Amino acid sequence: MRSLPLPLALTARLTPVAVLACAGWALSSGPAAPDAAAHRADGQTPAQSASAPSSTAASKAYTSAPAPCTGVSVDTIKSLVPGAKTAGKEIPSTDTKLRRTCSWNALKGYDYRWLDVSFELTGSDQDATKEYERRVAAKSGGGTVPGLGDAGYSVVNLSSEDKQDTREGVVMTRVSNALVIVTYSGSDFDTKKAPSTDEINKGAIKAAKGAVAALGSSAADASGTSG
Repeated sequence: MRSLPLPLALTARLTPVAVLACAGWALSSGPAAPDAAAHRADGQTPAQSASAPSSTAASKAYTSAPAPCTGVSVDTIKSLVPGAKTAGKEIPSTDTKLRRTCSWNALKGYDYRWLDVSFELTGSDQDATKEYERRVAAKSGGGTVPGLGDAGYSVVNLSSEDKQDTREGVVMTRVSNALVIVTYSGSDFDTKKAPSTDEINKGAIKAAKGAVAALGSSAADASGTSG
């Protein structure tokens, strides 16, 4: 087996991920939440407030993003990213209350795996729904994931650069006013092939289920603390 220039290959993999992560944070930041709050304040009547308390409560189900590096179990990390440090590495965010992301990656032999788990909060269920639908439309070709949050979507794509294949799966989930985004990818630098679509898709969904559960636990903990 011929050894590959792994640092260059890894750099090629890491750079677009970092750029996309920054772009995602920029798109989800800023005036969206204040605008939604202003809309509710100006447009909501006393009758609406009295007749639909559950909707109002749901729009504020999550007020801060949970710690992303504990959003997936150690066993799941070991299974999906063999050889990775299970503690993960949190990526700097412009606002950790609204957006937090953790990454795990490792090269074991010639087999490379990468996992990102992100939590992003919006001002309301409606804002989250619009952002979720926008992102799903931008990544067409996938399908719904039944039973995952309020809405779940999964898509897997194969890319090739310098005859090296990489397969990447993205799972997007909306839970009330929160979005959970999981990205899972893999390559084999020996065969230059990528893991199967089924392996990547199931792995991404498994991580997403864990992250959604962690999101629910963080809300329960916050409620217990405030109570």
